[in-house]
Amino acid sequence: MRLTSGIIAALAAALHTGSVLLAAQAAPHVSLNPAEIGKPPVTSWPTFNGDYTAQRYSTLTQIKPSNLNRLAQRWVYKITDVGAQRGAPVPIVKCTPLLVDGVLYITIPDHVWAIDARTGKPLWHYDWVDRGGHLIGQRGVGIWNTTVFFLTPDNWLIALDANTGRELWRKNYADARKQYFSTSAPLIVKDHVIVGVGGDAMDMPGFLDSFDPVTGDLQWTWWSTPRKGDAALATWPNEAASDHGGGMTWMPGTYDADLNLLYWPTGNTNPVFAGQGRPGANLWTESIVALDPDTGKLKWYFQVSPHDTHDFDNTTAPIFFDRVVGGKRRKLLAQAARNGYFVTLDRETGKYLVAKPYVPLDWSAGLSPQGEPIPIPDKDPTVGGSINIVNASNWEAPAYNPKTGLFYVNSVEGNAIYYLTDNSAQPSGYGGTGAGIGHATRVLKAIDPLTGSAVWQHAYPNLNNAPSTLGPSILTTASNLLITGDDQKSAIIFSADKGQVLWHSELSASESSGVITYMLDGKQYIVSAAGDTLYAWSLPK
Repeated sequence: MRLTSGIIAALAAALHTGSVLLAAQAAPHVSLNPAEIGKPPVTSWPTFNGDYTAQRYSTLTQIKPSNLNRLAQRWVYKITDVGAQRGAPVPIVKCTPLLVDGVLYITIPDHVWAIDARTGKPLWHYDWVDRGGHLIGQRGVGIWNTTVFFLTPDNWLIALDANTGRELWRKNYADARKQYFSTSAPLIVKDHVIVGVGGDAMDMPGFLDSFDPVTGDLQWTWWSTPRKGDAALATWPNEAASDHGGGMTWMPGTYDADLNLLYWPTGNTNPVFAGQGRPGANLWTESIVALDPDTGKLKWYFQVSPHDTHDFDNTTAPIFFDRVVGGKRRKLLAQAARNGYFVTLDRETGKYLVAKPYVPLDWSAGLSPQGEPIPIPDKDPTVGGSINIVNASNWEAPAYNPKTGLFYVNSVEGNAIYYLTDNSAQPSGYGGTGAGIGHATRVLKAIDPLTGSAVWQHAYPNLNNAPSTLGPSILTTASNLLITGDDQKSAIIFSADKGQVLWHSELSASESSGVITYMLDGKQYIVSAAGDTLYAWSLPK
């Protein structure tokens, strides 16, 4: 096949910047109007959660309970051009694939692929050579017009041409030598590219940065622990403790265009397990915060885990929904937090409606007047070991179905023993450790967000007894489907209203990515990844 001059030029540019055009074919024509990101995803999946509600709900109905017996694998794409990575013997796709104009974008640390959504054939591949950072995972890209944005483990924001993978610019926003690292998917809001950071080992403060999508110029920074002169500093013993207090922002937030508010979940407090050197609630770690997306100014917060000492990162996605409460339609958000509490808040004010455990727990003495859990000090880690729950949820995405009115989360019910390894008055680093004990039960739960009570639940067998292993992300549809994965290397579909198992398909590994669905050429596809392999299902022609 003869290469056109345009393809040759694109290939040369791609090779220069680490991206390779993999096939001599017509280049894709990808362009995403940022205004489309907030609309329900139908022929695209343009942002991490599908849209800004984080519901991971699709209005598509072509695939439904009555034809699941005909659902079949259409294509498979396996990563073959990347070997073992630092800390990862085999590549694992932990991103949510994005789809725009018939092109899928997937990632692992240091790598981005563009894939033809009709065939599974790769279009281009961009690779990065990191100089630090952890390669624990990579959650995907953000797209703005014709630009793809990608975060590297060593904290570079990379802007790529969505059609060729050619690098446009790069910006370093955090120092990997201070143990900051990045795994998140950038969130695009209007003309803002918003990125967060991870990092625990060196007791650094978390933050969000907003960048101009064209130039890469920094627009604003919001710190997740208070600065000098802020009243919230009273929740720390001193300014130095706050400056080293954590609250990392390592998962994407959400956005309400009507209220023009950005919502972000913040991570655990530092030192991680040793809290004796930081008495107080330690704002704004372990919180849901509402920010002005144009300035980064804090509007309200709700702290789900005051004074955390168990690594209860509060980074599970908060989901938006509107419901009638007390005869009035309310704009609400809900979160199944990693600490075992389910909360429903008014997203205009941050006031709580529901705060209730969704797994068995005994570390809380009840709720404050603001609805925030009150931790029991005797449950803190000790030198001899203290029993508490395992993480009830984690970064894997929950879902909400407006037709059933239910919130869905893959949870874990089980215990861990937590040790304090640094019992000094001023501990640092992790200061302790934790490990699961006994048998844990993985449970898919359907929760009424207005009561916090489970309407139905499905316990997985957990034959491998992996207490820290959670089920994958969840997707629901208007045809009463709930799509996720079990712990025995299968994709699985339940009825969303009652939790009945309707379909399953064996995979090469346990499902590891976000599940998406889209309509392309009149056909509905379901796409997700397991380990190093991306799968696409659809109905036959």
